[in-house]
Amino acid sequence: MFIEQNLTGERRGWIEVICGSMFSGKTEELIRRLKRAKIANLKIEIYKPATDTRYDVTKIVSHDTNSIASTQVDHSSAIIALAKDADVIGIDEAQFFDEGIVDVCETLVMQGKRVIVAGLDMDYLGKPFGPMPHLLSVGDFITKLHAICVQCGHLANISYRTSDEEGTVVLGEKNNYEPRCRVCASK
Repeated sequence: MFIEQNLTGERRGWIEVICGSMFSGKTEELIRRLKRAKIANLKIEIYKPATDTRYDVTKIVSHDTNSIASTQVDHSSAIIALAKDADVIGIDEAQFFDEGIVDVCETLVMQGKRVIVAGLDMDYLGKPFGPMPHLLSVGDFITKLHAICVQCGHLANISYRTSDEEGTVVLGEKNNYEPRCRVCASK
């Protein structure tokens, strides 16, 4: 995709949402799109929530260890000022941001920016997660990715928690989660 301009040269932005369970390739797809924008000589900026420290503090990193430089932010409102010169904005782990992330994305779009947001659409119980349902409703382009169920081999859409930890947010990787289909997650 490219930055769209009308006949008067006015830039038009949009929101792309990449969602799915853990291990479905969301961050990998976000990195791919951002690298392509960079090849097109567009100025990119990438943000992640300060709470996400699993792999690296200054990069977003996929489970396949592909990475790209990013900026940690404590609150979604910081993104507007930080991204003022960017053409394309990437936001990873959107489910961990505050509800204001939706307004931030819409503000950036109205400034003519392309916004690419990646995040879990459901928590470990299969329930809508954080601001993601709202982002999915305002997104212009939606990509839903699936992992493979480690129990039966079918498409997985649940980030099944294997640890006994409580609470909706438990940072982890393969030590705490595995991809499962609905049927296997209910067993």
